[in-house]
Amino acid sequence: MNWIILIVAGLFETGFAFCLGKMKEATGAEYCWWGAGFLLSLALSMTLLAKATQSLPIGTAYPVWTGIGAVETVLAGILFLNEPATFPRIFFLLLLIGAIVGLKLVGEPH
Repeated sequence: MNWIILIVAGLFETGFAFCLGKMKEATGAEYCWWGAGFLLSLALSMTLLAKATQSLPIGTAYPVWTGIGAVETVLAGILFLNEPATFPRIFFLLLLIGAIVGLKLVGEPH
């Protein structure tokens, strides 16, 4: 169950990074709405990360949480913010995914 909580926390990390990206393009009320989304996503992400680390090792949970957020943020940037999908970016994204999976596999408490 705590791995699911950690994954959801990583998705909210993507949410706050995406909102931050949208804030740089926005003005007025739209800026405030993206800012509110940023703060809500940030609070939820941190709360869920704290909950997940009650039973998962912090040395595994934190890098996995960061990695999930990084992978999803790169994908959101490519899909929604017109960022480039170059070969090097995709290659290193795949390496990051492999590292996240590896940490999950070796991070189970015994």
